[in-house]
Parts: sequence; structure tokens; C-alpha cells
Amino acid sequence: MRLHSSCVDRGGGRLPCERRGLARRHRPAALALAAVLALSVPGRGAAEVVIDPTSSPSEAVALPVPPARIDAAVARLDELAAGIMRKAGIPGLSVAVVRGGRTVYAKGFGVRQAGEPGAVDAETVFQLASLSKPVGASVVAATIGDGRGAVRWDTPVGDLLPGFALSDAWVSRNVTVGDLYAHRSGLPDHGGDVLEYLGYDRAHILGKLRHLPLSPFRASYAYTNFGVTAAAEAVARASGTEWSALSQTTIYGPLGMSRTSSRFEDFMRRGNRAVPHVKVDGVYRAKYQRDPDAQSPAGGVSSTASDMARWMAMVLAGGRSAGKAVVTETALRSMLGPQTVSHAPANPSDRAGFYGFGIGVNVSPSGRVVLSHSGAFLLGAATNLVLVPSLDLGIVVLSNAAPTGAVEALGAEFADLVQFGTVTRDWFSAYAGLFAPMHKPFGSLVGQAPPSAPLPPAADEAYLGAYANAYFGRIAITRGQGRLTLAAGRDGAKLFRLRHWNGDTFAFDLDGEDAAPGSISTLTFDRSEGKVASLRIEYFSEDAARGLFLRE
Repeated sequence: MRLHSSCVDRGGGRLPCERRGLARRHRPAALALAAVLALSVPGRGAAEVVIDPTSSPSEAVALPVPPARIDAAVARLDELAAGIMRKAGIPGLSVAVVRGGRTVYAKGFGVRQAGEPGAVDAETVFQLASLSKPVGASVVAATIGDGRGAVRWDTPVGDLLPGFALSDAWVSRNVTVGDLYAHRSGLPDHGGDVLEYLGYDRAHILGKLRHLPLSPFRASYAYTNFGVTAAAEAVARASGTEWSALSQTTIYGPLGMSRTSSRFEDFMRRGNRAVPHVKVDGVYRAKYQRDPDAQSPAGGVSSTASDMARWMAMVLAGGRSAGKAVVTETALRSMLGPQTVSHAPANPSDRAGFYGFGIGVNVSPSGRVVLSHSGAFLLGAATNLVLVPSLDLGIVVLSNAAPTGAVEALGAEFADLVQFGTVTRDWFSAYAGLFAPMHKPFGSLVGQAPPSAPLPPAADEAYLGAYANAYFGRIAITRGQGRLTLAAGRDGAKLFRLRHWNGDTFAFDLDGEDAAPGSISTLTFDRSEGKVASLRIEYFSEDAARGLFLRE
């Protein structure tokens, strides 16, 4: 789906949002430090500044955190998780916390599939959705650190991936691995996702990115799964292997993440596997199964809370695990540092939001740097992680239900208890309201009744035939069982039944990862003197031609 809540300041305040129709609210040194030191916590007096004399002044925090407060927050996780599950009604949840390099909490709640007896535990495998991005970024960082393929964050992708191109020749030559992982390439928000929905594979989609219009290079932020995927594919090519194998050898194997994989087929083979759920008539049901292999580096990892705890501990330890360097500190530091502004302040008192290489980088009201990311599949997965490096602390929350803000709320409640000793607001209600628009159906006809006296269409024969678009490829209008049908996607395998709306405009229903249930798209034929030369599809509007298909 096009909304992947990705860079939310869960350490104390910023709420999410990305997607077509949804405003983005993601997030110099002396000024940033001054802003941190001036922060105070809502409902409290002026913040107490605590500075470690052995640390850099830029590491100063506004509020101290006694160790006992962290213990108390961990002790309340059973209660917090049960409360979130009760409010959200989700079938299953798995949570892990790392502190000081150790897993101090790992537990499952609920069931793997609604109506079935299998319970969720800390070893239940979930689809991570966009939590794949920080995990994948650590694969790139490990590859950079060991010198494999002579890759750096500033290596141009075109030097590594033959044939890679965007719509601007200069940008094509200069866009780097880091540019794509920081979402600053200029590619449009979620560019390429519709092609995946239509069934095209990774290579085909990456080859079509050159047709998408670009925003200003390195001066704009737009979340793109296939931009990240292109960068990861380039790194894998330079390493002489494929992405899932590179992930296994650099991160999963060395960390002992035995139930983690970047292959969908591995997820489907797991016995202890969480089944995705969507809400149908107010009840969560196992209705769909998302296959994210086309964008595996950006959304295709599957893992457990226990395995993700190992990954979080490595990141918090500066790339080390069991006394060995898995990722060099230099490459990891670049990944975890702010690389682009993802949320520009709306006013002088608003905190800016930043994105690193595959992870959100923000400053909480406590004055602490917080690293975070979320993942979401509209077809039934929602995930969240929060890392507080200054406390050597992290939490990951995995669920098997379509995103409603439940996992973000649990992460925010825990972070509040750690930093402030109390939950500062009703996080679930706040997040639920902001996640609601992603479940809104797409299309200008949604909620409209058909015209009572529509203009008649032409005879079916006027519309039948093949039409082409450089980005979306070839489609066909055929007829069967008395109705026109749109055949799109790879080998025309994606079929949409058309129904007449008015004149030369038809409608068809959508659902799936890239369209909420109830979505409707228009398809309008351009007919002149009885002949049809082109058609335009509302849903296929992300390319430069705005969904225009010319008759072959």
C-alpha cells in the first residue's frame, strides 16, 4: 500500500503519515542543541538539564532517566500490550525490548490467526513491511564496512546497476545509494507501487522508474519503496550476489537471526507464522496474503520479535555483537544520522523531523535522540520500532493486523514511561485518527450514485482493442459475458470488470495492497467521430502521461 508510516517521533510526540491524499508529517548543530536544552515536558515545570562532563555538549539531554524508571516501564508492558489489544481488537502482537545489549522482555499476545488456536509468542514470524528498510540499510552498511564491491553511501547507483535511469539524465548519473535510502532522489511518493500491484516483478519496475516525473533532486523528500529497492539491488549486484543472500550473509547469519529472511517463500514455510488480517464488518479476518518480493529490500523481510531484538542490540552497540564487529561504526553512524529533512517545522517552536539512511531520526521532548520506523501492509501487517541510543534501549512491536496505529501507540506509551514516568496522552486515539485516512477508498466516484439518465456509450466494438502507455505498458479492452473487461499488468493477468457510468466513462472496482476496499477508478475513452484513439484511467495517474493510453 502507498502509506507506510515510516518516520515517526515515537519518543515523545510526532504522529505519522504518508500517502497520496495524506499530508506528510515526518521529521545546524548549535541551534539544534539550543532547541533541545530549551525543551520542557507538557504539564511539568522547566526541564532539568543533565550534562555528562565526559560527553560532547551536543549529547546533553533535558530530562534524566533513572534506571528504576526503565525497569518500571518494562514491568508494565504486559498491561500496555493487553490494553492496546483490547482497544484495537487486533488478533496478535509480539513485543521485545533490549537494554544494555540484552533482551529484557520478549513475549507474544493473542493468536496467529483469528478463530484458530495457535498462540503468538516471541518466536512467531511476522512480515515486517517497512521495518525492512532499516534492516536492509544495515545490510548496506555492513557491505560498505567490509569493502565488498567497493560500495559507499555516496556511490552513484548507475555505476553499480546497468541500465538504471531516472527521467533526468544528470540525476541518473549522480543519484547515489544514500540518496535513494534517504528518499531524496526526487522520485514521487511511492512511485512504482502501482506496477507492483499489477503484478510486475522487481526488474521490470526498476526499469520503468525513468518514466516518472522528478521533484528537485536532494531538495525534496518523498517516500519511495522502489527507490530504496533500486539502491539495494545495486549494492547486491556490486557484491556479486542477490539481495536475500547478501542479507543472510552480512546480518541475519552473523546475528543468529535464524527465523529472519528476505524471501517470501521462506515466510510462507514457517510453521509458527502470523497470518495477515483485515477488518471486515468490524471484525478482523484472515482474507489476504501480501507477497512483497518485488520490493523485498523495502518491505519484504519477515522476522520475529526475538530476532529483531538481536538486530536492535547490534545497532545500539555501534555495530557489534558478541564482541565482534558486524557493521563498522563509521558506516552505521552514517545510516543513523540525519540525511534529509522529512518534516519541516511549521513554526519556530515545532521540532524538525529527519530521515537517515532507512530510518527516522528525531529529538523527543526529553531532549534525547530517538531512532524509529514503522511498517504497514494494508492487507494485514503493522510494525514499529523505537531506539533511544542514549539509554541503550529499544522496543519492537509486531502485529498481524492492518495498520490502525496500535503498534505505534504501544511504542509511544513505553517511550513515555521511560522518559517521563507517565503516559502523556491517549496515543491510540491520536494515532487511530491519523491512520484512518489510509483506509479511505480511492476514486472520484466513491460515494456517488450512478447518473439517473446517463449518456449512452458507443457500441462495444468501438472500445475493443489494445492500448499502450510507456510506464504502465500494454492493456487490452476485451468483452466477455456481456461486459467489457480491462486486462492490465504482466501478461494481462490483472482483470477489472468495467461497468458503464456515463457516456464514454466506465468504472471498475479496486482492492488490494494499493487500494482500500471500496475504491473505484474511472476509465474514460476519447471518442471523436465514432473512433476511439485513447483512454485515460484515473487510478493509473502517477506517470508523466497522467494515465493516458494510446490505441495501438
